[in-house]
Amino acid sequence: MAKSAVEFDRKMEQSRAEFDRKFAELTKSQAETDRLMKTLGVRLGGMGNSHGSFAEEYFFSAFDVGKTDFFGEKFDEIEKNLKNKRNGLTDEYDIVMFNHGSVAIIEAKYKAHENDVPAVLNKVNTFRILFPDYKDFKIYLGLASMSFYPELEDECKKQGIAIIKQVGDKVVIYDENLKAF
Repeated sequence: MAKSAVEFDRKMEQSRAEFDRKFAELTKSQAETDRLMKTLGVRLGGMGNSHGSFAEEYFFSAFDVGKTDFFGEKFDEIEKNLKNKRNGLTDEYDIVMFNHGSVAIIEAKYKAHENDVPAVLNKVNTFRILFPDYKDFKIYLGLASMSFYPELEDECKKQGIAIIKQVGDKVVIYDENLKAF
């Protein structure tokens, strides 16, 4: 019986050693997979940022000097990627146009979604806090995107946000349901 116990212990030790070896291989393989996934995530994020930057530049160019008639008003100044921080609050505005009594804030997306609408609406509140000199100005909102779908357009209209989209080689603005905030 002692011989069986010794044999059993030897086989258990071999099994444990094999398990440890395979576990080490799996851990190494998982580490490599994690590294590759992180690299892929960075590259995909970079592509998304590139698309976003492209959309911002495309729509900003559409509102360059001399083409700032918007929402039935003439805007004198235009800024791109306007940022501010105040009392722990930070926000960035893709395109902002100013005149003597109004501000137009345009959020530019490569492919906008319905879940972008609340963030666009929130821009009014953060802008008034971050730029108190404009707190009494009328604020107009626009969502610019390379593509829209009907539910997104309906939600923008319902909320009083202008729809700014690429149609062929033109930028088309739908601001019939626009409201001043």
